[in-house]
Amino acid sequence: MPMRLMLVDDNENDLLFTRLALQRSGVDCEVFAFERAEEALARLRDDPAHDIDIILLDINMPGLDGFGFLAAFEALPASRHVAVVMLTSSSDPSDQERAFLHRSVRRFLIKPLSKVDAASLIELIRKQ
Repeated sequence: MPMRLMLVDDNENDLLFTRLALQRSGVDCEVFAFERAEEALARLRDDPAHDIDIILLDINMPGLDGFGFLAAFEALPASRHVAVVMLTSSSDPSDQERAFLHRSVRRFLIKPLSKVDAASLIELIRKQ
C-alpha cells in the first residue's frame, strides 16, 4: 500500500520539485498537493479517515501560514497519527525552534527536497 503524502506549499514550482524528488526516490506514494493551507486543512477536517501518513508543510504562505495550519491541525482528532515535516525556504533558527514546539513535527528540512531526503523521510515514518 502506498504512503499517502499531503504537500502544502503556495509555490507551484516547489510542489513540482517535491513531487519529482519523491518520484526519483523510488518511494511508492500517493501525493495530494495544496497551494493553500486553508484548503488542505478543510480536506483533513472534512475527511477524518483521510489516511494521510505525512504532511510536508511550508511555513511562509499567504493567508494561513504553516504555524497557523499546525495549530488548527493539531486540534483535529486524527492528527495524532500523522507526521509533519516542515519543508521550507526558511533557515531561521527561531522558525525551527517554533516548529518543534508542535507535537506533530518530526523533521525540519530546507527546500528543495532531495531524493535522499524523500527516501529517509519515508523510512522515518515507517519506523514509527
